[in-house]
Amino acid sequence: MVTRRQLLVSGCRVLPVVVLGVTRRAAAEPAPASAGPADPKLIEDLVAANRILVDQGVLDGYGHVSVRHDRDANRYLMSRSLAPELVTAADIMEYDLDNNPVDARGRTSYLERFIHGEIYKVRPDVKAIVHHHSPSVIPFSVSTAALRPIYHMAAFLGEGVPVFEIRNAGGLTDLLVRNPQLGRALAQTVGQHTTAIMRGHGAVVVGPTIVHAVARSVYMEMNARLQAQAMALGPVTYLDPEEARKADASVSGTYGRPWELWRRKALGK
Repeated sequence: MVTRRQLLVSGCRVLPVVVLGVTRRAAAEPAPASAGPADPKLIEDLVAANRILVDQGVLDGYGHVSVRHDRDANRYLMSRSLAPELVTAADIMEYDLDNNPVDARGRTSYLERFIHGEIYKVRPDVKAIVHHHSPSVIPFSVSTAALRPIYHMAAFLGEGVPVFEIRNAGGLTDLLVRNPQLGRALAQTVGQHTTAIMRGHGAVVVGPTIVHAVARSVYMEMNARLQAQAMALGPVTYLDPEEARKADASVSGTYGRPWELWRRKALGK
């Protein structure tokens, strides 16, 4: 017959084994596997994108840019948490689509990295994403005025610009997309659009290349500023949806021209 004392002693011997087993398994979980070194040109373009968006007044000390890894569609590249103007190739980190860093090495990640991974999951056509706090765009996120294209360079806005209301996804928050749930809600708002406005926060812009994502971000800022000026003058004539479609098809293939100009100005080369 097992005495009470024997039972207690036996239990005390077993419990640490179970607890330690759980602890060891958790600690042994491997980091995501790397897809391997990315194309150096892709890294260079990602660094340039950060610098360009600051130089063009779209980013300041906040905001971030990512690009899908050229070797694995289930990985993306983005800087460690750093002011965009200071980003160098050494700051670029690799992430899986659950937004886990492959090799953190003590480096801090952007809190809102969930924006990127969750959009990449549902949009295989997207190869680059920009999250910015464009000052000219913010007023359109908190007013009844819709952001619409008033000139050909922002024709991509003609498909519509949905507004992400974070209260519908997470209640009263600090407005930051700080977890997968909020990231998924934002991705759903973006849908098949090229951009979405985030109420009281900023915007997210996607593209089939990093050049497209950057150019759309710059022209989104410009259009917002020009639209506000035009609205102050009186009734505005916006691009007709068909005009917008044709203009976007014509313009989007030429983004390499301003990209090279912006790159030279931002990097001095």
